[in-house]
Amino acid sequence: MIALPPNLEEVIEKAWQLTQRTPGFLGEREARFLGLLAACVPGHGAIVEIGSFKGKSTVMLASVAARYGLGPVVAIDPHTRPSPTDPILNATTSTFDEFLASLKSAGVEEHVEAHREFSGAVAKDWNRPIRVLWIDGDHTYAGAKEDFDLFTTHLVEGGVVALHDALNAFEGPIRVFVEGILRSDRYGPAGVVQSTAWGQFRPGDGTNFQKLRNRIERRARRMLPFVANGRPVKGLVKIGFKLARSRVPRAAISAADWAALVSQARAD
Repeated sequence: MIALPPNLEEVIEKAWQLTQRTPGFLGEREARFLGLLAACVPGHGAIVEIGSFKGKSTVMLASVAARYGLGPVVAIDPHTRPSPTDPILNATTSTFDEFLASLKSAGVEEHVEAHREFSGAVAKDWNRPIRVLWIDGDHTYAGAKEDFDLFTTHLVEGGVVALHDALNAFEGPIRVFVEGILRSDRYGPAGVVQSTAWGQFRPGDGTNFQKLRNRIERRARRMLPFVANGRPVKGLVKIGFKLARSRVPRAAISAADWAALVSQARAD
């Protein structure tokens, strides 16, 4: 059984108080879940964030990591150019100053290793093990898959990859979750919290969790046709999408229940 670190609830609560004052698009349940991952995922390695925007998830991850001496959060984002997830940006604006201001306001600037670059450029020279991989960058299928493929090669056994907006109207996160995690025996326990999909890298015994992953996959895959090829989700398509999404379990999970799940040698 994974041992939970001391005062975990208090640490995550304090981190949430800082996080909720930071601009961004991260819900409370998924923010707290990120804090749990930062504190509890076993193994040694970096916490890597792809897509920082104005620092909301960065503050949560760094606050918890700093409290337990887990090293800096590696935050990767060029902070420029518009994208489907940052529609207010134009070709000449940047979120970098606001990102730095968020870190300073939360008192975590010394606990963040910022890379103002595209993830592909960072990946070229990356050689460190990764314990937690948080993917919240390019939400197209090509972009999300590239981030997943480039950085999961560095996941330590027992490490966790999480994708933001998997239950929102983007093809990339949900398709990578279904095809790259739920259909792969290299991953064991998996789930969704709010709109954050996650899977634990278990190449040694991932087959033991097939039934668990299959239960989620049968529901999650129903969302794929509605977002295929960047299809606009509106009108009747939106109604079908929401119905499919409603069938995917996405409740919050307690630290104790999460630790019990990932500690299993075999899932029923």
